[in-house]
Amino acid sequence: MTLQYEKLMHYEFPAVEHHYTQRDSMLYALGIGLGADPMDWEQLDFVYEKALKVLPTQAVVLCRPPNFSRDPRFGINGTMVVHGEQKVILHRPLPGEAVVTGQTRILSIVDKGQGKGALIFSARDVLVKETGEKVATLEATSFARGDGGFGGPSGPTPEPHAVPTGKPDLTFDWKTLPQAALIYRLSGDYNPLHSDPDTGKKAGFPRPILHGACTFGIAGWALLKTCCGGDPGRLRSIQARFTKPVFPGETIRTEIWKQGKVLSFRARLVERPDVVALDNGRAEIA
Repeated sequence: MTLQYEKLMHYEFPAVEHHYTQRDSMLYALGIGLGADPMDWEQLDFVYEKALKVLPTQAVVLCRPPNFSRDPRFGINGTMVVHGEQKVILHRPLPGEAVVTGQTRILSIVDKGQGKGALIFSARDVLVKETGEKVATLEATSFARGDGGFGGPSGPTPEPHAVPTGKPDLTFDWKTLPQAALIYRLSGDYNPLHSDPDTGKKAGFPRPILHGACTFGIAGWALLKTCCGGDPGRLRSIQARFTKPVFPGETIRTEIWKQGKVLSFRARLVERPDVVALDNGRAEIA
């Protein structure tokens, strides 16, 4: 079965209501790896309820719709789908706990050609249910590696943000835990690609890989710690392209270029220095 372009483009996703608690916010931060130093208050503020802060990138796990890539109606080879790009726009800091609502919509689908896969662009707004206040807008690209050649449009695709080529102004290393993907998945992304060794092998990987959104969250933490004084309210937006998989246990080095209120960044792997896991990163700070 080939990707069902018209069905997916016109599918009306159900609205999702999500009640998350302080426990969920702390669990998300633990999935990113915060709390590794139990004496570091900058980390403890995100994993301890005394004066709880929320990582801005937690927005990506809120109001997640059912996984359309594994819905047989759309003809997608779900095993071959990976997270391609992610953007988060923060309209205000995320509350420690809240009831929020969101509705996903498909923006466009691009056919890269037979054997080259397809790009599925989607978006959703996250709002506080009680007040209707918008807290975040999420835009994502799914790379359906096994679904090119279905006869859909070949473009347009957005131009990626150009990261400077010179030496970065800052670098930040973060060692991931071997069980990082097993913790992160408890925030709602249960794709077996990140937990099941057999599924990982079927997808062409020697073992389960880390969620791209977890790598994204680690880069967000790097920017928050090095450029925002640990204040979530200063990070206004963040986006990046996922270029290579990370295996749990590897060290992620975020390279940062400061350009006024704009931060450019990429993330490479210390153990495999030629491998860039996140590229074309851009963030705006207050």
